[in-house]
Amino acid sequence: MEITLTPEDNLMLANLCGPLDENIRQLANGLDIDINRRGNTFHLSGTQSNMRLGAQLLENFYGRAKKPIELEDIQLGLVEIDKLKPEQVASSHMPALMTRRGDLHGRTPRQVSYLQQIQDHDITFGIGPAGTGKTYLAVASAVDAMTRDRVKRIVLVRPAVEAGERLGFLPGDLNQKVDPYLRPLYDALYDLAGYDTVNKMFERGAIEVAPLAYMRGRTLNQSFIILDEAQNTTPEQMKMFLTRIGFGTKAVITGDVTQIDLQRHQKSGLVEAQKILKDVKGIAFTHFLSQDVVRHPLVQKIINAYEKFELNAQKNES
Repeated sequence: MEITLTPEDNLMLANLCGPLDENIRQLANGLDIDINRRGNTFHLSGTQSNMRLGAQLLENFYGRAKKPIELEDIQLGLVEIDKLKPEQVASSHMPALMTRRGDLHGRTPRQVSYLQQIQDHDITFGIGPAGTGKTYLAVASAVDAMTRDRVKRIVLVRPAVEAGERLGFLPGDLNQKVDPYLRPLYDALYDLAGYDTVNKMFERGAIEVAPLAYMRGRTLNQSFIILDEAQNTTPEQMKMFLTRIGFGTKAVITGDVTQIDLQRHQKSGLVEAQKILKDVKGIAFTHFLSQDVVRHPLVQKIINAYEKFELNAQKNES
């Protein structure tokens, strides 16, 4: 297959191809095709379906090549085109979020649905394995709501139930005790709003962090609350948290029910909430699957190779 990118522009071609054509090699490796370039003409060889995907990605990225295309953009593009149909790729940029990451959008159909549900509902649950973007997209939605002045503060909440530790035995003041548990949320905030902006928001109280136990007795108005690692809440804690919601407040609850760190005899509040609240209007649930994991494109090949190896091992044993 041959594709010619127009209009011919040497700067845009350089931005598309990357240093020493590294972006083109990443595209070829990700799609398992060969790509050779002469000027603005690209020759693709491989399976028909993958060549079509390669041609589509080259055209898409060339349209954005007024500025350099980063290797991360290529890798995310490979993930996205593998998860979404062509017409979904075009529409996946909505809903738009006002964050420092201007290119932020859902990369899979469930991520797109999740973002829309957060905008449309006061309480949204994002449930699924690590790497599906459930926490990152929740923080992005919180930053967007703050930027648009729809809420007055962001409240980050997490149960401190890891490795059997108790907050009282950890050194430092409250923030220092909670810091290790909320680090993934901090990292997302810094990425989406910028280090200086986030620190200023902390200083004026626009961002608050709290262990779940400190939420009892409070009512939060005009806030965006994120409860992360909710699988480690008890049913009583989950009920307590959900009844803290005040006027003009949104809440997003995220968790992975396969990673429960509670003691064996304790029930998970997240598991129970799914059963109790599934038919309540105004509450939305997004259930992410392993197909929604957004990682380096090689990860999927590694997973496939391991699955193939384990399947052959089972056949040989039988």
